[in-house]
Amino acid sequence: MHTSRSLTLARLPSGVPIRTTVHAYGEGELVDGDDGPELDAPDDAPVIYAQAAQHGREVNGTAVLRRLHDRLVGDEAADGPEAGPTAADLAGTLVTVPVADPLTFDRVSYTTPETLDSRQPNMNRCWPGDPEGSLHERMAARLWAFASEADAVVDLHTGSPSMATHTVYMRGDEDCRGLAEAFGTDLLLAEAAGDDADTEWDERGFAGKFRVAATREGIPTITPELAHSREVVPAAVETGVAGMVGALRREGVLAGEPEPWDGVVARNHLGRVTAADSGLFVPDPDLGVGDRVTDGERVGEVFDPTTFETLQVARADRDGIAYSVARESTVTAGATLVGVAERIDGE
Repeated sequence: MHTSRSLTLARLPSGVPIRTTVHAYGEGELVDGDDGPELDAPDDAPVIYAQAAQHGREVNGTAVLRRLHDRLVGDEAADGPEAGPTAADLAGTLVTVPVADPLTFDRVSYTTPETLDSRQPNMNRCWPGDPEGSLHERMAARLWAFASEADAVVDLHTGSPSMATHTVYMRGDEDCRGLAEAFGTDLLLAEAAGDDADTEWDERGFAGKFRVAATREGIPTITPELAHSREVVPAAVETGVAGMVGALRREGVLAGEPEPWDGVVARNHLGRVTAADSGLFVPDPDLGVGDRVTDGERVGEVFDPTTFETLQVARADRDGIAYSVARESTVTAGATLVGVAERIDGE
């Protein structure tokens, strides 16, 4: 079974509603409640909540949910090489929101303009939201009503072309780790929190991330970062669909077991090779996203475009995985040139 409902997240100053669409597949269905759509699902069956486009330029997650929809209820479910599963095969419920933040989606942006939300321009810093707060806080609170009832959450994001596809989970949480492995990206990034996190956790407001808020409520949650913002890339969509199927199987919503995982786990938000001065950055030609690097290894150089002087020979600050390499050559002082994720062995 498939049902969908329009959901009003908040209202603009003119009174125009900010709307999105919620979908439900399987044993549960969306029904009309006093305050808008609600999920009516069996108490004894698992529920997975998945959303995309919290950041409006990250569109591959939306395309993933569309492709998954086609497999569950559309032509691909009827015949063809990818036939099945259908919504009738789900032993539980999948709830999806393809566009979590219409404000940024319409602007192809990461955050909202200050005129719309000066308090929380980044929706992924204000969870679980506040029904009486700013626009983003109200929008998050409305979606939280669905996410907080789930047994697992997948928050689909999209990195840049210069970033390796990976899945982030809360370090030390075995349920989150298992869900991340089921999603199946070769690289998993374990993100610490609280006393185990560095100062960046507080400085960037990570405590308000959707994944963090849900995990702290006891809901296993992951953040896959698929390849390429701003464009729908078939390979990224295929990775996302396969990941969603793995997550559904892991949680028992679909029959079968996820594919065995044999990848790399690294620590997130630690190593950053930054520009010591402004100029043009040229990465070493042999350096690719996902490559292993060693402490002190040359990764590129920054030079002055007017005098041609080398301003900096950039070197890795630790052993690890180059999970991002800047491809936009014009950099300012302090910009990240290469992100290095420190491998975690034995966890």
